[in-house]
Amino acid sequence: MGAGFSGFVAEKEAPLSPSLGDIPESCVALVLNYLDAPEICKLGRVNRVFRQASSTDFVWESKLPENYQSLVKKLFNQNPDNLPKRHIYSKLCRPIRFDAGTKEVWMEKRSGEICVSISWKGLKITGIDDRRYWNHIPTDESRFHTIAYLQQIWWLEVDGNLEFEFPSGTYSLYFRLQLGRPTKRLQPEVRFQFSMSNGQHAMSQCYLNEPGKWVNYHVGDFVVEKPNITTRSSSQ
Repeated sequence: MGAGFSGFVAEKEAPLSPSLGDIPESCVALVLNYLDAPEICKLGRVNRVFRQASSTDFVWESKLPENYQSLVKKLFNQNPDNLPKRHIYSKLCRPIRFDAGTKEVWMEKRSGEICVSISWKGLKITGIDDRRYWNHIPTDESRFHTIAYLQQIWWLEVDGNLEFEFPSGTYSLYFRLQLGRPTKRLQPEVRFQFSMSNGQHAMSQCYLNEPGKWVNYHVGDFVVEKPNITTRSSSQ
């Protein structure tokens, strides 16, 4: 008579494969630092590690303008040291009104460039309050939801002034105009010019020949070298 023995041999569990969640947060942050803002936000939805890395000040400070601290103080009247860098970035990307609502500043999401737009209400325009020549029309075609429509006049001047702390870089100045109904007369001729407090200036001349279409007419470019000094410009 014999005896037998039977039993079970435990199978070895296969080791878990590494996943994105195993990457250290600091390494993820280093990679995100080389991406633009929309890509960072998109990758922040991958998992917890990516979400935390995409919220670090290290990642977002490199996306902010070099003078973001002075911009936060001027535009938001807040201490930038008390705000997360991602929060500052988000606030700067939204249009911000200043100078009694006649000017608007915002930051482009991908490039990080600062843009400023000035309403006709922030300009000095010949006869603007004379309704024989001008109409003030509400419209969604303007960032300020209103435009100044010139009905008839032989000549006019438009003067504008801006004081702002731009980050260092090269900037372009445009006038945005739309020619109304076509006319058989000569095409209107327009001359643009601007001057800066540091001596920079430019001039351009063109004909308005695209009726019914908003056109950005390039006046010229200017360079900002010192970001924490107010840039003063005058244009017409």
